[in-house]
Amino acid sequence: MQYRSLGTTGLTVSEIGFGCASWWGQAAYSEAEAVCLVHHALDQGVNVFDTSPAYSGGNAEPRLGRALKGLDVTKLVIATKAGTRFERGRVRRDMSLEALENDILRSLKVLGLETLPVLQLHGPAIEELTAEFQEGLLRFKQRGLVQALGANSFDPAVLEAVIVSPVFDVVMMDFNVLRPERKALAASAFAAGKGVLAGMPLAMGHTRLQVLNLRGLRDLWYSARALKNHRRDVLDGVRFRFLDNQDGMSGAQAALAYVLGHPEVSCAIVGTTRMAHLVEDLAASGMVLPPSLALQIAEAQRSR
Repeated sequence: MQYRSLGTTGLTVSEIGFGCASWWGQAAYSEAEAVCLVHHALDQGVNVFDTSPAYSGGNAEPRLGRALKGLDVTKLVIATKAGTRFERGRVRRDMSLEALENDILRSLKVLGLETLPVLQLHGPAIEELTAEFQEGLLRFKQRGLVQALGANSFDPAVLEAVIVSPVFDVVMMDFNVLRPERKALAASAFAAGKGVLAGMPLAMGHTRLQVLNLRGLRDLWYSARALKNHRRDVLDGVRFRFLDNQDGMSGAQAALAYVLGHPEVSCAIVGTTRMAHLVEDLAASGMVLPPSLALQIAEAQRSR
């Protein structure tokens, strides 16, 4: 596993991290298998684990805490989120400073930590990022509750606001072959000294038409979610089917090599519930796209 700096936070991160979300955190998925994946990632040098109290019906964050119980977590960069949580059967949103503090304290307890290495606001609205609000966020750092502050968003305006703010240390964005427009934002973040976490680096498997590969309940769950929320990406992914026809690397590895080929990216967060997929993904660390493949990707992106 290769490592990179997380901006100017002073933290060193594995260039591939593990996402503790989605089906991985669902109660229907075996906890023993979920824990096994985390331990394998640790054994292979992964030190970044991304989660949220809102993920997987509220089960993902506590499951990660159980997976890490009894282990030395001092060198891990655990990133969780605040501002959303799963409560009474649905995701509830509250970006007030009081609610954020409650989220932080709850996450510290659930994860067995004394301080959160990375806390990310979960989908803040740009109008919420007032000077007073950001001063309140700084107090969490001053109290030692949080080491680095960040935000996770799909909104370019929010991402730009986070990048220019001196309060934030990290930004998480969806960055993959289907999102070439994120390159400029990642470059701006890097120039501002921010750590960049790439979410969905595999484009949720849409370049492989994963929605058609149904082998069980988990696949049906992922496909239903994709067809409901990401239909455009499913269609766009067809143009990148060539990623699966490469010598020396799989389609997933090519997708990861594309993301990690941007030095502005500190870490690409992958999620999976299959050991074979995790082994394949982690083997992408250090891989470099052949120039011809990089050109082919660029051409497919221009044809959008």
